[in-house]
Amino acid sequence: MNDIEVRQLRSGVNQIGVREINERLILSLIQRHGGMPGSELAKRTDLSAQTVSNILRKLENEGFLKRGSPKRGKVGKPSIPMEIDSDGALSFGLKIGRRSSDLVVMDLSGRVLEQRLITYRYPMPDQIFTFLREGMETLAAALTPYQRKRLCGIGVAAPSEIWRWSDALGAPKDFNIWREIDFATEIATFSDLPQYTDNDATAACRAEHFFGRGRAFTDYAYFFIGSFIGGGIVMASSVVEGRQHNAGAFGSLPHITTEGKEVQLIDAASLYLLEAAVLKAGGDTTALWRMPQDWSGFGTHLDDWITQSAKALASASRTVCSVIDFEAVLIDGAFPADVRERLVDETRAELQALDLRGLIAPRVEPAQIGGNARVIGAAAEPMFSQFFLT
Repeated sequence: MNDIEVRQLRSGVNQIGVREINERLILSLIQRHGGMPGSELAKRTDLSAQTVSNILRKLENEGFLKRGSPKRGKVGKPSIPMEIDSDGALSFGLKIGRRSSDLVVMDLSGRVLEQRLITYRYPMPDQIFTFLREGMETLAAALTPYQRKRLCGIGVAAPSEIWRWSDALGAPKDFNIWREIDFATEIATFSDLPQYTDNDATAACRAEHFFGRGRAFTDYAYFFIGSFIGGGIVMASSVVEGRQHNAGAFGSLPHITTEGKEVQLIDAASLYLLEAAVLKAGGDTTALWRMPQDWSGFGTHLDDWITQSAKALASASRTVCSVIDFEAVLIDGAFPADVRERLVDETRAELQALDLRGLIAPRVEPAQIGGNARVIGAAAEPMFSQFFLT
């Protein structure tokens, strides 16, 4: 991340009564740009030196910030940068996927301390909530007493209307039980931590925006390819959730196949298509979900999937950029880094081959977080909702 230009956040306010906003702003600046002294924070926020000093002292006393190593300039006394204290807050994150679920405990710096994984043919509520309850107990036991006191919430990243994908998953009719599930109610039966629920692709976008290459851009579209493709939108350096928490539902974008048939993007650039092709040829698909990932054995099936997906992503990129003037399109997914690079390269080429009259072509760039983006975004939500500008 050191070679990425990180965009600036807005200024602060000196009035009494807005202290929480200023605290969030200062924490956000340090999180995005790294440790910096009070003098630099005052310049970036337009706050008085005394206001910044008071806020830094308060945040340090509360355990959110710590003093870094002194940095000596050309003249004067060394400056002491204030840094995020990684143990200032911790949270759990649960990602519910169509083929697997992940549970992490993460600290304030975005570092995953521990992680657990469960795989299945399709997810069912009893299995998922048992995994969450037992996993939280195990992960919490590995923390220090101080870290346990700093746990601030549970974030859940799940597909919107997961029950609608029963046919693609080969799930039985009782899969529809997900319609009746309320995450907050279920989790409250075994934990009193605050609970936050997010669409899985929006959560992935949030992880990229907070901890990855998203910090280098102000406005961008984000595609995440899991079993089904989804996406997210960032405008003015903030993740856009939408009035109904469904912004960036890029999987529903229309796409015209090479045969002239109109389908949704979800049926043109999703991993379930690669899985189906490998299965049809009698191959083994377990490597798709196994960690660490190695997809070298998928050969021409993977080549064909990348080619098809790149065409679909290029078309989708043109579509979203005709609505909002995005400076970039970031692409990520639950696949190895080399697959991501190939997919981005082919998408760039396909985009340039399209009719772009009236549009300014966006930069098409690889994201950085990778397959863990959804669960990291889930874990980030409790902390960023409570302590940062989002």
